[in-house]
Amino acid sequence: MGCASRSAALFPPSNTELPPDAVIFGSSSAGEAVRLSAEMAATTNLPVLLQGQSGTGKEILAQYIHRRSSWGNGAFVKVNCPAIPATLLESELFGYQKGAFTGAYSSKPGRVELADHGTLFLDEIAEMDFGLQAKLLQLLQDGQFCRIGAQEERRVDVRIVCATNRQLEKEIKAGNFRQDLFYRINVLAIELPPLQQRFCDIPLLVNFLLEKYEKILNRPVRPLSEQALRLLQKHDWPGNIRELETVVKRYVVSGSETLICRSLRNSYGSESVAEIPLNGQINLKDLKRQAVKEIEGKLILKTLEAHRWNRRRTARALNISYATLLYKMREAGVPPRGIAKKAGSPALGLGLSSDEPTLRSNNGQNRWSE
Repeated sequence: MGCASRSAALFPPSNTELPPDAVIFGSSSAGEAVRLSAEMAATTNLPVLLQGQSGTGKEILAQYIHRRSSWGNGAFVKVNCPAIPATLLESELFGYQKGAFTGAYSSKPGRVELADHGTLFLDEIAEMDFGLQAKLLQLLQDGQFCRIGAQEERRVDVRIVCATNRQLEKEIKAGNFRQDLFYRINVLAIELPPLQQRFCDIPLLVNFLLEKYEKILNRPVRPLSEQALRLLQKHDWPGNIRELETVVKRYVVSGSETLICRSLRNSYGSESVAEIPLNGQINLKDLKRQAVKEIEGKLILKTLEAHRWNRRRTARALNISYATLLYKMREAGVPPRGIAKKAGSPALGLGLSSDEPTLRSNNGQNRWSE
């Protein structure tokens, strides 16, 4: 998807319960479509179905819809369907009466009752047992349910938001999901784009996550370099925002951009293959040049690590000049250094030497210089 030129506002403090809208939706056209759909969903009491790959932020969007709806003052109750055994999920959802089964020494309300006048978020709805889907269908149809072991029906006023990373139409054909339930929950459907379609939002997401985990972990680090951000934007992110969050946390803990390079194996892995142009016209010289650049990047990265990020020693080991090494590092997207240098502390065993960049102050702003 294309990315708009809209600039993001400064981030609010990271201790807020939800990320700012600019982080949730970004500046891509796909994110803007999600925002418009979410705002529309918040104005109704109809069920909402959130679809998208794992790690795209479906729970965050469910909370966003809840907060902006007329149920926003009520509880937001999450049920992670695959995390609860099928034999226990019914009692977790609908509760039970005293004596309903062995061990039921007192009555217990289920999560449906706890979400009364609020929102019930059913995460990974496709994992719900087929028989239990019928009871959920009744709740959606008339707002009534029955506790296990009880005789009387109970009524609740609850907003239901479901999420799945599966194609429910395929699950219906396979006999794993009720078609009538699908029609009930698919009134307002929102498809969340994968991070691969939000490449222009990656710097924004990284800055937000850095600020968040610097405070949580109490480990201030310098911002990622432009080279590292370009690497992040080239990665295909199969784990989406959840995977990006893991990479950022690893960086905050270690302070090392080298670890990010290691995480992005698609950029430097041995299985890397030069890209074929979209027009289908293959230029063997260009492909050879691209493949050589990838191999050089991988070799330079490994040699830098072997010499503890001493670039002069690395240049001698590669039998090239220091200036040539710096040029090839920039060309291949290799970060300029492995770890931020902290005063009075070792660089986590990377042994930074005097030829590495140093932190200088310029009118209160930090700059990294050669």
